[in-house]
Amino acid sequence: MAYFLIQATYKPESWANQIEDPRSVEDRIRPAIQALGGRLDSAYYAFGEADVVAIAEFPSNDSAGAFSVMVTAAGAVKSVKTTPLMTVNEGMEMMKKAGKSAGKYKAPLSAQKVTSG
Repeated sequence: MAYFLIQATYKPESWANQIEDPRSVEDRIRPAIQALGGRLDSAYYAFGEADVVAIAEFPSNDSAGAFSVMVTAAGAVKSVKTTPLMTVNEGMEMMKKAGKSAGKYKAPLSAQKVTSG
């Protein structure tokens, strides 16, 4: 299973509902994640662009995407952002593969380097 960073921003009326009837965000999202074959690793309230940040494992990208669509469709959030994560070991493997493939990609010329002729 792969890890995903989930960031959500609530609508003002969602905050109002939660103030009136507080419930754990973990208790609300865990069943939805589990229904998609995933596992909630951790969840946090946050200051900044996102109101809630969670780390979850999903068996596939489409399962993680389905969670984001499900949460968005429920109408309580302004936005949901789902970012695939790699473990440090996966990142090290990624860098090794990039090193072995170095020189195979030819970048387009920048506008500054293109000369008319």
